[in-house]
Amino acid sequence: MQDLPSDFETNLEDLEGDEWFDALDEFAETYGTFEPLGNDHVAAFLDAGKKLVVTFESFSDIEAHSERNEPRGFDFVRAFGWSHLSIISRNDSWFRDKSIYGYIDRLIDDGFFEDFDEVLFYGVHRGGYAAAAYSVAAPGARVLAIRPVATLDPQIASWDRRYLTDRRLNFTDRFGYAPDMIEAADHCYVLFDPREDADAMHTALFTRRNTTKLRLRGFADRIDISLDDIKVLNQIVGHAMAGTLTQGIFSQVYRARRHYIPYLRSLVMLLESRGEIERASRVCRHVLQERQRPFFVRKLAAFDEMLSTDEPVE
Repeated sequence: MQDLPSDFETNLEDLEGDEWFDALDEFAETYGTFEPLGNDHVAAFLDAGKKLVVTFESFSDIEAHSERNEPRGFDFVRAFGWSHLSIISRNDSWFRDKSIYGYIDRLIDDGFFEDFDEVLFYGVHRGGYAAAAYSVAAPGARVLAIRPVATLDPQIASWDRRYLTDRRLNFTDRFGYAPDMIEAADHCYVLFDPREDADAMHTALFTRRNTTKLRLRGFADRIDISLDDIKVLNQIVGHAMAGTLTQGIFSQVYRARRHYIPYLRSLVMLLESRGEIERASRVCRHVLQERQRPFFVRKLAAFDEMLSTDEPVE
């Protein structure tokens, strides 16, 4: 096994399907280990620093959102020099697979997690569920779960109608109910948009003594992508690993959204729907001070007309 350079290249960009997994296998074996987990998942480990980030991702998300066609955790390896264990699903997955249970059991028996000074479990939505659920394998670890689902067990979450066919999966056996699995964690950070009802309801189930809930209004189901776009995701991940992601720290980092056009567009539309035309107008003026953007030009003209004529807003 070779030492992993900080500027490593993977050459995964143009690969798809089995070719991608074969190339990841070769790369991971060079700098760590690679192991198929049944037919639907793989585990790739990069051995670098004394801190470990564990991510849960699907290949479809990697293809859709990574410019380099790489697991999200590879960015964290480059940025921080951490070791990285990625559990990757070939298809959209809730990571409810006995092959994963067995793999995690072997890691526990081998004292794998004990070799690291700090451990962070990270995931988004389905991966956020898995990050919380499997964090029990490393007591004292920290968890950063973005839009996590607590369970799809209809006895608990019958109100979540998004994934009816996935209810056939067993969410009541090992590593099942994610909020219970974080009890042994040092801390769990949950990022969610309170305007997304189902996400907010799942987040409520994570109410625990060691959990901090961080609200990101207007980002909907694109929280991780948006945080990456405004260049703050790595800062948030770094603070989560260190256990310093307080509400105050988060608020400072999150201020960067004030220059993020998709967020500001969403904010204008929300304020308009509430009839808060003066506030919506101020947001438009803020954007147009930096650059002329057609959407905000049109909205500002309409708002100015409303305000000048005192037209009632429904």
